[in-house]
Parts: sequence; C-alpha cells; structure tokens
Amino acid sequence: TEALDLTVRGFLFCLRRVEDQLCLAAPHLAGYGAFSVDWASADVQRRISGGRKQLLAKAVGLHKKPNLKVFDGTAGLGRDGFTLAALGAEVTLAERNPVLAALLRDAHRRGMGQRLLQDAASRIQIIHHDSASDFSAAQGHEVIYLDPMYPDDGKRALPSKEMQILRDLTGGDVDADALLTGALQSGVSRVVVKRPSKAPWLAATKPNLSMEGTQARFDIYLR
Repeated sequence: TEALDLTVRGFLFCLRRVEDQLCLAAPHLAGYGAFSVDWASADVQRRISGGRKQLLAKAVGLHKKPNLKVFDGTAGLGRDGFTLAALGAEVTLAERNPVLAALLRDAHRRGMGQRLLQDAASRIQIIHHDSASDFSAAQGHEVIYLDPMYPDDGKRALPSKEMQILRDLTGGDVDADALLTGALQSGVSRVVVKRPSKAPWLAATKPNLSMEGTQARFDIYLR
C-alpha cells in the first residue's frame, strides 16, 4: 500500500508510505501527525527489558515455559505480542481491523530486516482475523491473550494520541464480553485478559486468579 484514504465511522484516515514505513494519519485530530507500528521504539524495548518476571510474562506462564505458543486475539499495535515473542514465545497476532493488520504486517516486514528485532519477529505470525466471532485459529496454541480496547464513555482520562486515533478507527471493542466467552469455549487451557486495574471482569466472569499491577490487571482463566 503506497497511499489510501478511507472513511470509517464518519472519520477520514490516511495510509501513506513515508520512506520505508507505512503510516496512519487522522486529519480530523489536528496536530496528531501520522504514526507507524514501531517495535524498535523505546517503549517496546523497555517492556522487553522487564524480562520473564514482569506481570505480562508471568500471567501467560512464560516464566515457567519460555517457548509457549500464544494466540493474541486483539493484537492492536502488537506491543505486548512482540514483547512476548522477544522473551521466547511463539506468537500469533490476530487483528480484525484491516488497517491495523496492514500496519502490523509492515512492522513485521521491517523487523525481519533489522538485526536487533529479527529473532523476535521470526517467532511472530500475523493474521487478519476476527476473534470475537471465531477462535478456531487459536487451536494448537497453549494460551489465548486478550487486551480489548475500552470504548469511549467520556469518563476516563484521554488516552495517548495513538490510542485516540485507534479508538476513532475501531470504535473500541464493544463486543469484549464475546471475546472472553469464545476464548473460554475454544479448548485452549489458559486465557489471559488484560484489564485496567479498576475495570470489572469481562462477561461478569470471575477469573481463577488475577495479577495486579499499578495500572493494569491480568485476569487468568484456567481450563
């Protein structure tokens, strides 16, 4: 994709290739500029530096089995998924929004060409797939990881600029309860859901255990 303009939910979005990166802009959000998925960013590298003792890795069980097969059913910008791959997991990034899927594929392409990212990128597969309606693609994985986006209810602080663009693009994961229900019915033995620390359980379903962080909580469901 070199250039594409599309209107989604009444908003204009622009995909452009800038030098070697596929970038997304939202002209209706003045001053935001375009962004690309960048797994070499300081933020992603900071997450990786947390190692297998960080909450994300422990929640999926990576501290006990480094080469877990993880199905990330809500890939988004792929930051958590890439972190898990960098820590040894085999990760499938499933993203239902075609624009985000294109940005992920572009990040993966660039990652495969960068020495510092290549090892982790080689353990990632990207699919354009709607997990809320079908978890068959998760078969063969040991863990399903979900991090559904909150819909905008006007009550929370403004998210980062990137997340504001993504919220306008996707409308938030309003069917997040269905994600958990489908994941629990998939037969995969461990389902991990990342939630804001004060958020209710998805589908009002109590997890087997939770791991609490300062800003996020990981709810863990065991089969």
